Amino acid sequence: MSHPRNRLDEVIHSPVRFSVVAALAAVDRAEFRVVRDTVEVSDSVLSKQITVLESAGYVKVHKFTVGRRTRTSLSLTKEGQAAFERHVAALREIAAGTALEGSSVGEPTE
Repeated sequence: MSHPRNRLDEVIHSPVRFSVVAALAAVDRAEFRVVRDTVEVSDSVLSKQITVLESAGYVKVHKFTVGRRTRTSLSLTKEGQAAFERHVAALREIAAGTALEGSSVGEPTE
């Protein structure tokens, strides 16, 4: 059996990218500015992280026009949703300490 950390997704594992994917997992689509404000990062930081997520196939970038302005919205792809769910499951497994089940190593001492 391999440790659950081996199932962590390196693309999602970055704190900002994890926060972005988690925010997008909760909605069908969100405007760039809403994600930026939710995750509390600058436009440039979010833009760089979205580029990484889009390159991995996890996020879809949508451009649309409102009046004379172009707006950007973001959505999680099916691949992104599946990767997020696997990543969270691995984190939960690590947090639960299940890697130690059946082991006599690490027995509590008093």
